[in-house]
Amino acid sequence: MRNESTLQSAVAAGLHQYVTVSQFASQYGQTKANISALESYLSKFGIKSTAYADGLDISTTGTAAAYTKALSAHISLYRLRAQPGRDGQPARPAMTVHGTTNAATLPANLATFVYAILGLTSYPVASSNAVHTPLASRTVGSHATVIGNRTPASFASQYGLTSLYQQGFKGQGETLGIITYASLQPADATYFWSKILKITTKSNRIKLDNIDGGSGPVSAGVGSGETTLDVEQSGALAPQANIVVYQAPNTDYGQADAWFTAASQNTATSISTSWGESEILNEAIGANGTEAATYGGIFDEAGLEMAAQGQSAFDASGDAGAYDDAFGSPQYTELSVDNPANSPWITASAGTTNPFTIPLSSTVTIAVKSQRAWGWDYLWPYYKTIAGDATEGQMAADPTWTAGGGGGYSVIEPRPSYQGTFPGIGKYTAVPYLKPASYVLFGTSTACTLPSTSPLPCVPTTWTPWTGTKTGVVAPPSTITATAAGRVVPDIAADADPDSGYQLYFSQQTPKLEPGWGGTSFVAPQLNGSAAVIDSFLKHRTGLWNPEIYKFATQTYTPFKPLSTAGASNDNLYYSGTPGTKYNPATGLGTPNLSQLALDFKYHS
Repeated sequence: MRNESTLQSAVAAGLHQYVTVSQFASQYGQTKANISALESYLSKFGIKSTAYADGLDISTTGTAAAYTKALSAHISLYRLRAQPGRDGQPARPAMTVHGTTNAATLPANLATFVYAILGLTSYPVASSNAVHTPLASRTVGSHATVIGNRTPASFASQYGLTSLYQQGFKGQGETLGIITYASLQPADATYFWSKILKITTKSNRIKLDNIDGGSGPVSAGVGSGETTLDVEQSGALAPQANIVVYQAPNTDYGQADAWFTAASQNTATSISTSWGESEILNEAIGANGTEAATYGGIFDEAGLEMAAQGQSAFDASGDAGAYDDAFGSPQYTELSVDNPANSPWITASAGTTNPFTIPLSSTVTIAVKSQRAWGWDYLWPYYKTIAGDATEGQMAADPTWTAGGGGGYSVIEPRPSYQGTFPGIGKYTAVPYLKPASYVLFGTSTACTLPSTSPLPCVPTTWTPWTGTKTGVVAPPSTITATAAGRVVPDIAADADPDSGYQLYFSQQTPKLEPGWGGTSFVAPQLNGSAAVIDSFLKHRTGLWNPEIYKFATQTYTPFKPLSTAGASNDNLYYSGTPGTKYNPATGLGTPNLSQLALDFKYHS
């Protein structure tokens, strides 16, 4: 991108006028001369090119031999081991992918304006942020315990969207964009709307846009349930909006092309994705040469373009609490946030837990008495009933039970100006349940001790839980306070805990309509649908929400309810609230009143 710092400053301050795609390309995309020079060079090797309208993305096609010659990149095949399923998601089978044995290069005159070379690996980078409760099938005597049975109407009622419906605003004239890496069967969504929810929606509203050949057949194993819930939730909340589903391969180039297609088309007024990966993983795959080191930054460029064009973008912040890479391979157990939710140019959605009571047996009951940040530490005291682990500490240290709304401080993305002036955002309260242990050299499998003398740091791969006065009982030594730099994730929170979560209708699961689903995967499309309703109320686009909502949050009549209670009753397994403040790294600015937010956009934006 050209003039990127200029655009960053303008977007962070809040744009007053949006640009068209052609205007964006002329100001911020690469020059036609540079694009032509790159295409001419690649054509010498038989590589065909298609430049996107925004001047930022060029999609190319050629043989492996052609790329080897053009980029001096040697491509090989690799066999990936199968990955076990978790949190209700199916296991990933073993697969063969291609990758390079060395870094790709271009002639110096071309390399100066090429940000990243993608597509030389087909490794499946992104993961779904949907989670299923382990408690959904629990029974008490002869009475089944039904939990997580909410619908989009529950969201609309709780977060103030219903009053906009009552005024007749339901997303008319707007288009929702869903970026996903698994295919959709549209009939699932339409059945959910008409037969389960019994609501009236716009007819023939779903368009499937297959990017780079699409995501393959509809399959539970690759995440089609994620795509289904994204469309069901966003489409139910904005029932009169159109929907474009950008279905791309789960690869680095598939993700880039999906984002830049959504931006270059400029059709969707609001966009969401519920896929991501730890920024620590992004650093690791860049450090060991299996991925372009700049891969994570492609979402910054796409997010900036969308913001400049007035498109709102939302992403799920992750479901492993403050430890976004806890499910990675290899597993890093240091504090980390999700990419692309870490981008300052995308609105990151966090998770809360609604109050509930669940009887686990005739004598054991779980009770969450008030809304809190989503963190499954409230399950740990019930380890014997739920998981059968020998000690509560074992359950706490098991990544299966390391679940919560993603949040924390990015170590990659700098803090944007709209956050930099927000009171107290750099100081946090935390509950340190888990002590990092078993360090290895970052980006490798080599063991090391702290402090590392290598330019690559040591990172932890296991935890040791703090213990209380009783053997095996997890009890943090104390609540701590500290400061941190970087972009703070998330921005907005809503219910995402599957224990207080939602129904999902997906024809490839059993039963087809199943309660107990959650994850920040639900919040991102819910905000997407909400944005379409707000835009239909305003009769114009709202663009990137972040600069405005941080301003609104400092007003006397804020549209957000911050979750500022400190301690273990309001944490995402680490970050907690700080009394008297308006930002919590576990829940962002808090939960929204969407009708009040719409009025703030109308009168105070």
